[in-house]
Amino acid sequence: MEAVRVDDAAEFLRRAEALLLADEARHNLLLGVAGTLRDHPGHYPEQRLWLILDGARVVGAAVQTPPHNLILARPAEEAALGVLAAAIDEELPGVVGAVPEVELFGAAWERASGAHAELRVAQGIYALEKLISPEPVAGRARAAIEEDRPVLVEWLRAFAREALGQEEIDERLERVLDSRLTHADAGFVLWDDVGPVSLAGFGGTTPNGTRIGPVYTPHEHRGRGYGSAVTAAVSAARLAAGRRFCFLYTDLSNPTSNKIYVALGYRRICDSLELAFRNA
Repeated sequence: MEAVRVDDAAEFLRRAEALLLADEARHNLLLGVAGTLRDHPGHYPEQRLWLILDGARVVGAAVQTPPHNLILARPAEEAALGVLAAAIDEELPGVVGAVPEVELFGAAWERASGAHAELRVAQGIYALEKLISPEPVAGRARAAIEEDRPVLVEWLRAFAREALGQEEIDERLERVLDSRLTHADAGFVLWDDVGPVSLAGFGGTTPNGTRIGPVYTPHEHRGRGYGSAVTAAVSAARLAAGRRFCFLYTDLSNPTSNKIYVALGYRRICDSLELAFRNA
């Protein structure tokens, strides 16, 4: 068994297709990032793509767009995680993946690098195939446009602070905004009730699905159903556009958001963890 670097995202996706599409919801983040690398090569300044091979068979895959975390696929053979950890020469800030593979890789990386793995975020991965419409609320959904950038910046910063514990996101935020306001396969939807009151994004297109998020409602507008309404609107639009699935990540420590998504028809597929690596 060996880990190999692949320079071309299209080749990576072609070779890893069987592994990744065996559980598309589980791998939606990896598929979405690799798809962006293939379709919009300038979006990320750097890329690292790994395949773990057992002979000619792909048994593992991972993607990193430095300085971001490694994104891990579920391996066909558990030993592939140790092979990957031993093959990575660069420092890793952390890893994102589903349970249990992310925990197993974290332990393998601790052994290989001497770093210590710490839990940062625990999330649930949910998938939707048929929407259950929520109770009607005042207002309507509309696509965000360039003139909405100040609101988007303010709300995305607030989301990053509240949901992810991130403070320094300016450079990444501008890149996300530029991409989602110009590419047809990604964007933001606002719920408007005499002005914007809630936000849902979409992007990270996979062969059969689209990732929904972030979803954010400012404190002064919460408790009125706006978050459910905008999530339902963007999910319905993606399904109507030909997507078979919508995917989203939820904060496992927030029972309210998890309840909202289940009520819309989202079902929990697995749990996902973000681990940060700290040098000993």
